[in-house]
Amino acid sequence: MERLAPERRRHLRGFLAVEGCLLIPAAADAAPGSATPLLDLASNDYLGLSHHPGVIAAARAELESSGLGAGGSRLVTGTRPVHLQLEAALAAWLGRERVLLFPSGFQANLAAVSALADRQALVCADRHVHHSLLAGVRASGARLERFAHNDLEDLERRLAQARTRQPDQRRLVLSESLFSMEGTSPDVPALAALCRRHGALLLLDEAHALGVLGPGGRGLAHGLEGVHLVSGTFGKAFGSGGAFLAGDALLGDWLLQAGGAFRYTTALAPPLAAGALAALRQIEAQPQI
Repeated sequence: MERLAPERRRHLRGFLAVEGCLLIPAAADAAPGSATPLLDLASNDYLGLSHHPGVIAAARAELESSGLGAGGSRLVTGTRPVHLQLEAALAAWLGRERVLLFPSGFQANLAAVSALADRQALVCADRHVHHSLLAGVRASGARLERFAHNDLEDLERRLAQARTRQPDQRRLVLSESLFSMEGTSPDVPALAALCRRHGALLLLDEAHALGVLGPGGRGLAHGLEGVHLVSGTFGKAFGSGGAFLAGDALLGDWLLQAGGAFRYTTALAPPLAAGALAALRQIEAQPQI
C-alpha cells in the first residue's frame, strides 16, 4: 500500500445536499464558504425518486411503525408485512412467480450464482459483468470462462464446445441488460434464445435497466422465455436501497431453503422496503417516464 502513488489512492468524499440535485463537497478541512456547488451526474438515482415526497413519506411512516431495522433474518423475526407486499408487487409487475428481497445487490448476485452453479458447473460470463457476479462464481467453485463483451458468437462457440466436452454438465450464462460503465446492452432476446438452444441457465442482472428500460420500465428481460433469474436493485431507479431476485416458484424456494446469503443475514430495513414499494407505484403510475 505504501508504494501506491498518492494520486491513485481511493478516498471517500462526503456531500451536502442543497436544493435536491445541487451537491457541495463536505471536506473535513474545508474552510467555511469555500465549497463549490456541483451538479451530480454520477448518481444512479435515475428518476430522482430518492427525493420524491411520496417515497419519503412511505419510508417515514414505516420507520414510525416498524422501526429502523428488521432486527433479524427473514426466517427468524425479520419478515415484516412490507417485505411480503413488496415481493408480491414486484412479482406481479415483472410477471415472475417468486421474488426474494436482499439487503444489497452484491449479496443478491452472490446468492443467485451460488444457487445456480456448483463445482461441477461451467459459468460463461460476459467480460464486463459486475464484480459481485464474479465473486459468486468464486464462491460456487464453478469453472469460469469469460466471453467477449456482448459477443454472442463467442458465447455460442464456448457453449457448443462445453456440450461436446461434457454433455451433462450444468451451464450458466451471466450477463447484464445494461452495462453501466459502457452504456451498452446485449441483444437480450437473442441471448435468451441462444441459452435455450444450448440448455444453459441464464442469470441477467437488470440493476441499471429496471425502472428506465423495457415495457413500462420492467427491464429488457420482461416477457422473455429462457431468462431463469433476474437480479435487480432498489438503489438505482427506485431511489431506495436493497435488492431482489425474481424467478419461478421452484427456484425461489430453493433460494429460500438453501441460499446462505438469504438465510443468514438481517432482513432489508423496513423503511427501505416501504420506500421501494412507493417508488414502484410511481413507476407503475407513469410508465411513459
